[in-house]
Amino acid sequence: MSDIFIRPVTPDDAPALLDIYRYYVEHTAISFETVTPTVEEFRRRIQNILEKYPCFAAVRQDDNRIIGYAYAHAFVGRAAYDWSAELTIYIDQKDRQHGAGRTLYEALETALRRMGVLNLYACIGHAEPEDEYLTNNSEQFHAHMGYATVGTFRQCGCKFGRWYDMIWMEKIIGIHRENQPAVRRFADVMQ
Repeated sequence: MSDIFIRPVTPDDAPALLDIYRYYVEHTAISFETVTPTVEEFRRRIQNILEKYPCFAAVRQDDNRIIGYAYAHAFVGRAAYDWSAELTIYIDQKDRQHGAGRTLYEALETALRRMGVLNLYACIGHAEPEDEYLTNNSEQFHAHMGYATVGTFRQCGCKFGRWYDMIWMEKIIGIHRENQPAVRRFADVMQ
């Protein structure tokens, strides 16, 4: 997608990112969150992510509008999992299927490799059958990006009065060694 560029997110982007995320909370089961966070809470979330991990925005060149964002965060939060990261992505519902998702994920993978992360995970709502709140497009996107399904939690999330599964998908992006070097913070590898 040549009409967008990718840039790091700052906490000041919270209102724009929240505008994108709000749709997914209020109208879909893509996010299992049921109440839209405040701008202040969203800003705190961004600050927490940026302490170690990358968060990128896809920005339209013609109007400088953020049309999507993706970030990595701790996969469980225990030291032994440092070489693993969970990825999350949201594209403005009006700008989907134009390549921003692929571009964001490619930027994330590049940054995470530089940090020393080896395993990428995505936690994805899954519908059987698909409905007006949840399709399996995210699963298909991740499979297209090289992820494989590694687990399913059955009927673990209830939203809009319906039960949904959650699947975990995984992609290995590095070589696992006996004495693996420590993962570095994103800010440190960007200097």
